[in-house]
Amino acid sequence: MNPALMCFLLLPVSVLAATTSDYSEYYDNSNDYGSSCNDGNPKPFIRVFFPILYSTAFIVGLIGNALVLWVLIRNRQRSSLTDVCFLNLALCDLLFVASLPFWAHSAAQEWVFGTFACHAVSGLVMMGLYGSVFFMVLMTLDRYVIMVYKRSICSRRRAKIALALFVWMLSLFVSLPNIVFAKVKNENNIITCGTEFPDSSGWTFMYLNVLSLILPLIIVSFCFCRIISIKSEEKHGVIRLLVAVLAVYFLFWTPYNVVMFFKFLQMKGFFGTCEWHVDLSLAMPFVEAIALSHCCLNPIIYTCVGQKFRRAVLTGPKEQFPSTCSPQSPDYSSTLIA
Repeated sequence: MNPALMCFLLLPVSVLAATTSDYSEYYDNSNDYGSSCNDGNPKPFIRVFFPILYSTAFIVGLIGNALVLWVLIRNRQRSSLTDVCFLNLALCDLLFVASLPFWAHSAAQEWVFGTFACHAVSGLVMMGLYGSVFFMVLMTLDRYVIMVYKRSICSRRRAKIALALFVWMLSLFVSLPNIVFAKVKNENNIITCGTEFPDSSGWTFMYLNVLSLILPLIIVSFCFCRIISIKSEEKHGVIRLLVAVLAVYFLFWTPYNVVMFFKFLQMKGFFGTCEWHVDLSLAMPFVEAIALSHCCLNPIIYTCVGQKFRRAVLTGPKEQFPSTCSPQSPDYSSTLIA
């Protein structure tokens, strides 16, 4: 085993395992790596805990993101580009939510939905992932332009819609490899759905890391460094909300990206020992579950940090935004959430 790797990747679930000092009861040691290395997956534990986790995330994510859509659509005439991004971020989360019943059933038993559903559900997850990242980056860039140049990236309604459609098309394009290479597999007489890239396409692991972690982190870090250097008290509520949304995203998706990076290195011949195979096989289902459960958290963040969203939910959109039908131009520097 590699204790440092396991400690980092399994920290969110370590409390669940703290009730026993003997973990052997959780492990299924039937899968061989080569001739003598088992994968160590805690399948009995997964079959009990993961369906509960996914079902809870499904209910909370469906209600929460539907509420976000309701608030933003009811007040769409006053929405800024940031609000458009929040709306589409809720749609991305709903893509994750739509996939959760499939993963819950698959964790409890096995994949019984066929090949087409495997491609479709894999597409929902990847489009939700890339869409979330791209819209968060777009929000950050728009807030940077507003704070530095006192204007929005685009303020016309049609331009906002066109930009959102472009982001969705880009998300679909970068998701195509995962959709195409999704495959129903038989592993130890258990049917599963996963992505299986050809040996020659290891770059797909790398651009997942680059597009969903490294590049977004570089962009948002640059933007926030510039924003922090500006001495202004204007719209700090939006900045706090955006920081919270981004921090929670990176917290929940970074372990998944780290494991995928190590799997890429393993495929290239590095870390090819039995110990590394056991560590990655054990970590993979947990980091996937942590990442998928993120889809229910944004509405909770809006409720805790976004004062306007909280008042809109408690008092109703008409009281919170009485001039919804007003013909005046929207204030691009404000949002309906923060």
